[in-house]
Amino acid sequence: MRFLGIGDTCDLGALYGRLVEDGHEVRVFVGEPLAHGTMAGIVDRTDDWQAELAWIRAAGQDGIILFENVAKGRGAVQDDLRAQGFNVIGGSAFGDKLEKDRAFAQEVLAGIGLKVAGVWEFAAPEPALAFLAERPGRYVLKFSGEGFGASDNYVGRLADGRDVAAMVRARLLGRDKPARFILMEHLEGVEMGVGAYFDGERFLEPACLDWEHKRFFPGDMGELTGEMGTVVTYERTGLFFERTLARMAPLLRQNGYLGYININTIVNAAGIWPLEFTCRFGYPGFAILDPLQDTSWAELFRAMVSRSGAPFRTRPGFAVGIVLTTPPFPYTRREVEAPVGLPVLFEGELTAEDRLNLHPGEIGQDSSGSLVTSGIYGWTAVVTGTGATIAAARTSAYALADRVLVPDLRFRRDIGDKLIAGDLARVEALGLLGPSASP
Repeated sequence: MRFLGIGDTCDLGALYGRLVEDGHEVRVFVGEPLAHGTMAGIVDRTDDWQAELAWIRAAGQDGIILFENVAKGRGAVQDDLRAQGFNVIGGSAFGDKLEKDRAFAQEVLAGIGLKVAGVWEFAAPEPALAFLAERPGRYVLKFSGEGFGASDNYVGRLADGRDVAAMVRARLLGRDKPARFILMEHLEGVEMGVGAYFDGERFLEPACLDWEHKRFFPGDMGELTGEMGTVVTYERTGLFFERTLARMAPLLRQNGYLGYININTIVNAAGIWPLEFTCRFGYPGFAILDPLQDTSWAELFRAMVSRSGAPFRTRPGFAVGIVLTTPPFPYTRREVEAPVGLPVLFEGELTAEDRLNLHPGEIGQDSSGSLVTSGIYGWTAVVTGTGATIAAARTSAYALADRVLVPDLRFRRDIGDKLIAGDLARVEALGLLGPSASP
């Protein structure tokens, strides 16, 4: 098969590598100049993805275009390419709006019958500050549109909202360009997500459940990052899926969506409270799901674009993923000067199982063919481990992480701890997990 990857920073590098290893042809467009070293020497590049469309079309049903992100209006581009007869997996213009327009997403979620927290949208800081003065409380500050990352959001801690007001002033007062943002009522509970692949007509089941760890440091301290590690499973997911994401199927079908989609939620005794959508491949979610998927990526993508209804085969148990980073993470090389080209080495020989659980991020080859760090973020790699329990999967993942040797490498040591200590039991007690598989 032929695959054309389109993105800015080669976020799906590990996936492209899997496709190449399986004998497929892959060409990737990397729009960000600072990311041109990512997967260099490992995956073929193109400087003009539009020039590759004839190459994809010549493959017929075996030609597939993969879009990585929701930036720069690419959802509308995907819709247009589908209208031209191309097989495109990623999202859609509707998906872009769901992810980027926070208030719109909450309206959609309420419209499909889910409980939503109080949300108030603003286009300028002054009305938001007046609102906080009139209605003090705990809120979460989230930005809509382009140009904002996870670290720009702020989760309020003070009951009178003074800290959120201070962040609104710091981030928005005096800003040259207007920004749209929301204040969302703060919710206590266990944060968890549900995701699945949508083939344009229906979801491929089973869905997955995930528990992300977003803060930079252990103990959930420090900056909000895209993600520092995650626990995922395909087991016992049907009940939660039917109560949440499954309800999106008619809207996704009507709006031409084709790709992975995830809803992040807070769960507590009052119910399930959806927070936001991810309308693309999740990073590093796709890599952490990889060792639990018996269906290969190529088989999965073929089933999606053909809408064949072919079975989606998954493995039991849990996968734990750990994000391995180097400076300047969680910032970028535009903001913080940090070297690239650092050696990436491994202690001992990598087994086939090790390679299944090693997912390169911002890594490429130098002129000698050696692996080195690359890219803009310092998002160096993801390692995974699997097991019948979270504890077993976690032990396996950390055993592999400790064998990755890169100067200044750092990662969280507590991925999965809160779930093991009681959060998974809380979710179970709330009756949100489906029945266990029969022995």
